[in-house]
Amino acid sequence: AGRLSGGQVRRLDVGIALIGRPELVFLDEPTTGFDPEARRQFWDVISGLRDLGTTVFLTTHYMDEAQVLADRVAVLRDGKIAALGTPAELQALRGDVEIRFTLPHGVELATFPTLSSQPRLTGGEVRVETTAPTADLAALCSWAEARGLELPALTVERPTLEDVFLAIAGETA
Repeated sequence: AGRLSGGQVRRLDVGIALIGRPELVFLDEPTTGFDPEARRQFWDVISGLRDLGTTVFLTTHYMDEAQVLADRVAVLRDGKIAALGTPAELQALRGDVEIRFTLPHGVELATFPTLSSQPRLTGGEVRVETTAPTADLAALCSWAEARGLELPALTVERPTLEDVFLAIAGETA
């Protein structure tokens, strides 16, 4: 084992921990040192354990990992639980959704329809942070269609678990 890479040592540690099919497994930063493919394979292992009824207590700084694997997430701040819930519940704490698209050529923000919040223009990209994404998206699409415009690179994104973590971590005590 002394000749194994960091990622291989982690895999060996987990393999040893799983001998005997434990009911509870603690995994502390299990994918640190893994390449992206190995991380995804390991996520399948963790999901398989959950499907077999094993309780997995996972600590990680990789919010995408928590997003995919966790049934419940606790965000720690200063050694205390600052937020607790399912990934979706924690994402709802931010509440804002961002609509983004490239400003069509020859169009000015002043001509946009009334939205729930003021659009911002950053480097040719329009951003609308909204708590009413369906209504704002419908207004934008109707407005664009009535003018024969496309909204290039249109995306609608909910805050990620990482966004929530950063917001909580940035709060002052």
